[in-house]
Amino acid sequence: MPHLQIQYSRNLEERLDMPGLLRVLRDAAVETGVFPPAGIRVRAFAADHVLIADGDPKHAFIDIAVRLRGGRSPEDKLRATNHLFAALEAYCAEDLAQNSLMLSLEMRDIDPELSPKTSSIRRFLPKDMQA
Repeated sequence: MPHLQIQYSRNLEERLDMPGLLRVLRDAAVETGVFPPAGIRVRAFAADHVLIADGDPKHAFIDIAVRLRGGRSPEDKLRATNHLFAALEAYCAEDLAQNSLMLSLEMRDIDPELSPKTSSIRRFLPKDMQA
């Protein structure tokens, strides 16, 4: 794991390549060395109805929730949080400079006892990603 769940205002689809953002975040998660590539899941959901600040429809947001199984050190989680957020900021830098855009990211642990999992994905990945 982790799960990266992205919520964003639909108006960003006109301004940013959202599938590109998912690839950038997946790559950044791998780069941290904190997450096994086979467990990384990135998904995005557009919010159709948004009211931000004064209601100007040009305002936009991206909010990322990173959920991961417990057991990583606070230092690893902080390093991963900072690396993911830096990748997000870099990807959005041009839009941030020209438009109203709010970015946020929160990482939190999932209690493994309360979150059963099973997967066959490792059998279908290249050998270098099966960790």
